[in-house]
Formats: sequence, C-alpha cells, structure tokens
Amino acid sequence: MPRWLLLVLGVVAVVVGVLLATRPLTSLSALTLTLGAAFVVTGAVALLTDREERTRWDVARGVGWLVLGLLVLVWLRTSFDLLALAVGVVLVVSGASRIWTAVRGAPLGGTADTSVTALQTSPGRVASGLLGAAEIVIGVLAVRWPDLTLLAVAVVFAVRLVMLGIRLVRRATTRPAVARPADRTTYSPASGTGPGRARPWLQLVGGALALVLALGAAFLGVQARSGAPAVDAFYATPDEVPDEPGVLLRSEPFTRDVPEGATGWRILYTTTAADGAPATASAIVLVPEGVGAGPPPVIAWAHGTTGFATQCAPSLLQHPFEAGAMPALEQVVDRGWALVATDYTGLGTPGPHPYLIGPGEAHSVLDGIRAAQQFSEVDLSPDTVVWGHSQGGHAALWTGQLAADYAPELTLRGVVAMAPAADVVALAESLPGSSVGGLFASYVIAAYAAHYPEITLDEQVIAPARTLVREMSTRCLAEPSILASVVSVFSLARDRSVYARPPAEGALGERLRENVPTGPFPMPVLLAQGEADDLILPTDQRQYVDRLCSAGQSLAYRTYPGRDHLSLVEPESELIEDLLEWTADRFEGNPVTGGCG
Repeated sequence: MPRWLLLVLGVVAVVVGVLLATRPLTSLSALTLTLGAAFVVTGAVALLTDREERTRWDVARGVGWLVLGLLVLVWLRTSFDLLALAVGVVLVVSGASRIWTAVRGAPLGGTADTSVTALQTSPGRVASGLLGAAEIVIGVLAVRWPDLTLLAVAVVFAVRLVMLGIRLVRRATTRPAVARPADRTTYSPASGTGPGRARPWLQLVGGALALVLALGAAFLGVQARSGAPAVDAFYATPDEVPDEPGVLLRSEPFTRDVPEGATGWRILYTTTAADGAPATASAIVLVPEGVGAGPPPVIAWAHGTTGFATQCAPSLLQHPFEAGAMPALEQVVDRGWALVATDYTGLGTPGPHPYLIGPGEAHSVLDGIRAAQQFSEVDLSPDTVVWGHSQGGHAALWTGQLAADYAPELTLRGVVAMAPAADVVALAESLPGSSVGGLFASYVIAAYAAHYPEITLDEQVIAPARTLVREMSTRCLAEPSILASVVSVFSLARDRSVYARPPAEGALGERLRENVPTGPFPMPVLLAQGEADDLILPTDQRQYVDRLCSAGQSLAYRTYPGRDHLSLVEPESELIEDLLEWTADRFEGNPVTGGCG
C-alpha cells in the first residue's frame, strides 16, 4: 500500500482501539463487523486470485470463509451467548495441541527431525507444555465465567487494534531496510552458543508464569463460587401444603446475627405468588426476651435488594439483616418490639422472585405476619408497623395498599418506606445513569421476564449485553462472585445502555406502570428520602409524592440532606430517631401530624 494510506489506516486503528478500550458492548459489536468482514474478504480473495492454479480444495476453502463470514455477521449481531464458549473451546484445543507438540517434540501432524528449534530443546518443550496447560485452564474459566470472558475479548480486541495501528504507522514512517549479508552465526546445541541460546529458557519462565497466573485465577474462581450461599432442605416445599395463604409450615431456631436480648427462629409458610398461584416463603422471627406486660407489637421488615437468584434469601446469608439494610435492629429489640422479616417468594423457596413486582412482594410480607402469629413459641400483638428500604420500600407501600383486601384481619398501624423504589418506571429509566444501575437493571429485566410471558430478555436487552445481564442476575450482592458483576457494571459505565428499547415503552413499560404503588393507603405512611441518593433520584421521588398528594393521599414526606441510598439507614443517620419515634407513636395510638401539604 502507499505510505500515506498505511499512515491513515494506522491512525484510524489507534483512535478506534482507544475509544473501544472502555466500551465493551460497542467493542463487541465492532468485533462482529471486523470478523465477519475479514472472513468474507478472505473467502473472496481465495476465489478471485490464482484462477489457473486453483484447486477444488481452494474453492471449497474460499466458499467456507465466505459462509463463515456471513454467519458471523448474522449470528453475532443477534447473539453473543456462544462467543465465550467458542473462546473457551479454542483455548482448550490450542492448549491440547501445544501439549501434544511438546510431547512429540515436533509440530502437530509432523515428525521429529534433526533440525534444532526452540521447541525441540528440553526447556522449549517444557515451556510449550506449561503454556498449553495454562491455555486449557483459562479456556475452562472462559466457559465458567462467560461475562468476564466477553469483557476480556472486547479489551483484547481494542488493544490489538491499537497495536495494529502502531505497526502500520511505523511501517509508513520507516525507511525500508537495506539488504545485508545473512548472519552466519548459528546455534549449536552441543556448545550452547549463538544468539538464540536464551530463548528456550525465557519461554520456560514465561510458560511457568502463565500457568501460575491461570491457576491463581482458577483458585479465585473456585473460592468465589464456593462462597455462594446454598439453599438447604428447610426451604423445600412439603409434600402436602394447605391452599390457604399465611399458614405456618415449619420452624427452627435461628441465631446468626441475632442481637443480645432476643430469640430468633426462621419459619416457612404458605403465601400467594405474584400471578395468584399458591407459593411458599420463608422469614426470620425475632422476639425480645423478658417482654413486659402483654405481647410485643411487630415490625414487619421488607428487606432491600439482596439479589434475584434463589440463594439470595437474607436468612441464608452470613449477615441476614445487614444484607437487606435493616436499620435500628438493636433499638427494635431494646424497645420490646418483635420482628418478622420475610425473604419474599423465590428467595430460598422455589419459583421466580418478584423483584419490584408489588403484589408478589406484599403477599410475602402479609402472610409472614399471619404465619408468625400462629407460632406457638411466641405470643405477638396484632399491632404491626411495616418498614422497608429500597426494594423493601416498594414492598412496604404495596403491603399498605393491599392489606385491607388481602389480609383484612391484620392490624397495620403504619407503613415506613425508606428510599423506596416506588416509581419503578422512573427508576428503570434512570438506572443506566447510575454507577451500579446495570446490576439492578439486570434484576428488573430477569424478574419481569420470568413473570410476564410477553417480556423476553432478547427483546429488552441489546445482543452484546445479554450474557452480562443474564450472569449478573444469577449472583447475590453479598456473595464473593458479585465482584464479577461489579467489573461488568463499571466496564459498562461509559458505554451505551443495555436496553434495546426505552424501558418505559412496550410490554415492559406497561408492566412497570402496573407495579407503581398508587394507593389507597388506609394507614399512616412515612416516606423518607436521602437528598444525595444517586440510585433512587430525589427528583423522581418528589414527583411520585406530589402525584400521591394530588390524588388525595396523605403521607408524611421527609428528606435528609447529605444522605445517599445506604447512608440514609446507617446508625448515625438522622432518620433513625425519626423512624423510632414515628413508629412508637403508631403503636401508642397518637394522632398523626403533618402529611401532604
């Protein structure tokens, strides 16, 4: 090519590679076009050149490249699910061929001869075997962690583009080398002299380091997977289950992170799934020791996001109350209040978790209260105040909205929604702009696709992001493997949205609007919001409250300057004192002050 064209192509490759380095979704799309175009061009060249000497095999190979290129352009533009598998298979095959070559001492398919190469020296053969073993290990990891594999492929592609560009620029700006007599110095295996004598040993060190790094990555992967919570037999549905919701099925003592002065159990009970079908759910029940006169009133806790997968139930996690952002746990016990903390359906128990799907969440909360009141070990007051944070705030509002019809026998004195994901439509639209929004978007999409047949992952998520979204939805926030999701989330921060279409449109938009709690709320409601929250945006929350007030609802809305999504419920937050006082007033029957306007 002319030097000016090499220079232009080189600069373009460098610029494009740098731009793609931090945009994995765009990079994967560019990789699709590059691979497809490269295969098509390769096939066309094979078919259009050397016509006189072309054999049938050459024709077949050219047609094969053309077909492969077209398949890549069609297939990868709609699905990247098999790309990680393909990478893993290629690495395993490559590693196996390296090991075979090292054992044979000659290239695969060839025979050993007397020529001396780095491979045929003992250090070189060992190095090849070590590198082959490393490739096999990395290939297995590529299949086991497909989302990280796709991110790695995107980064490698971007880096290779930069390297290609630099090489083209150098060729365009460097004078051609003057031909010189060949260097007659040769390598003698007998004497160990010559310019290439150190290469096998360098390869040996490189192969050993590659294997050590691969084994280290495999160890971390195993540790991350083994650190995931496991669902035990307690959560299994009994053979005979009553049709009636809110029936206690089993219980057992629970001690993990239970504060001093309280006794804990975990319970399994019947409830109703989001679609109205019978289901089961689990919960933690805490009762203060040495309760005074009369049974203790109840705090029904609706926990914040812990994940979408079955193993993400708070009662399964190492720190069950911290995982769901439970505030003021010790003060609850000190004040002589009992706690009923549902896991929701689908967390621990079979079936999909109704993440931000109001009826499914509310049924679990209400039936947990019912089941706890049947527990023979304790005697609970019917007076209940519902607390919820984030996802749990959404659940708490829906609990207040459905209680009168679904569980009219219960006595709900009030509802407290802390940074609630109330307007799920606005939340879904704002998630791409949040630093961790992609993770929560994966939970929303997975839950709505599992509950509503008209919503599918393929329609809602762009092709390069589907594997990432699917993998993120399988991990709990409290398990070690969530680091893989964090890597995915931060890698997407500067890229385009994972949504294939705006979430407020189409079937997803309709279902999201169905799950916005709009009342009526026959009990007092306190809604608390941190003004520095970058996940549940204060402007969206204010608009939601204004709509409720305009519709005739009455609720107390309190904001807390400088508090973000999690610091709002931390022990030093100004909310804690307000929360405890407002709840105590509800239990004591004091009149409600404040509210809309």
